[in-house]
Amino acid sequence: MLSERELHRYSRHIILDAFGLSAQQKLKSATVLVIGCGGLSHPALQYLNAAGVGTIKWVDADRVDPSNLQRQILFDESDQGRYKVDVAAEKLAKQNPWTHLVPIRSNFNADNALALLEGVDVVIDGCDNFATRYLVNDACIIRGVPFVYGAIFKFSAQVSVFNHQGGPSYRCLYPEPPEAGEMPGCGEIGVLGVVPGLAGSLQALEAIKVITGVGNPLSGKLWCADFLTNVHQVFEIERMEQNFQITQLSDSANYCIFNFESINYDDYLNLKEKCILIDVRSEQEHQQQNIGGINVPVERWPAAFDDLQLDPIIPVILHCKSGIRAKRVAQLSIWNGFQVKVLEGLPL
Repeated sequence: MLSERELHRYSRHIILDAFGLSAQQKLKSATVLVIGCGGLSHPALQYLNAAGVGTIKWVDADRVDPSNLQRQILFDESDQGRYKVDVAAEKLAKQNPWTHLVPIRSNFNADNALALLEGVDVVIDGCDNFATRYLVNDACIIRGVPFVYGAIFKFSAQVSVFNHQGGPSYRCLYPEPPEAGEMPGCGEIGVLGVVPGLAGSLQALEAIKVITGVGNPLSGKLWCADFLTNVHQVFEIERMEQNFQITQLSDSANYCIFNFESINYDDYLNLKEKCILIDVRSEQEHQQQNIGGINVPVERWPAAFDDLQLDPIIPVILHCKSGIRAKRVAQLSIWNGFQVKVLEGLPL
């Protein structure tokens, strides 16, 4: 039941002919899981929280970096270095005292995916890599949970709804992930901050439609937008039954997700003489400023691995400016059996 204050707060929803009190009560009873706490997730979290979704969970293990601030609008300058999920929880709690917020300081991986989906009504995909997205899709198929997909590239965005009421899955759109390093991330090519804001807002709208049954979600449809030219298109996606024969998850080549730890700069200094440091930034970035180590740019992986002839006994520390490129390299299957860590908080 909604309290008098909640009825007043959500009154603009409730007076909508196609929405009403019943849809608002469905929102209050719903649980949403958001994967990641980045540019897509911030507007999604804010709008779902403001709309009155009863329980909102989000999972992320990263800390706030200055490069996040032009698009991750829950953060400000004073939040640098803090865990993203913790900061988001503080900001969202001030926005709406009637929602139950569950920040989860962890990566989304094959070990915890199914447990995190327990009792969830819809998932919002706010991740920034293909490996996690395929894992989200497969876990949602096993649990029977729909998920709202969102992706950005420079000035463009895509949004769709998968695994919903007999509709297609993400693998029906993209059957196999691209080769490692084939698709650059925004840490390498950039992104206009407002683009994930627009896409994430649409993801929140689609999640609300799935929860309430109001309107027609983008199930079986891929919404694409180029915001530089204002060209918007919607493509049909066909369901392929073979993509739903998934019964278990594993850290296989389908995901290429390998567990790795993050290490801060001070701890790295204590291990400096006992590890191998690899800078995965460009040669130009390395030449302009570096903290030593071997320079192997991200686009040269995994081909460069054999040439390095690394000893699996010696820990490997990967780094770039924000950690995004280093994490992509750390997730390659070549590191199976190695001790790999990603360096955070660099003075670069």
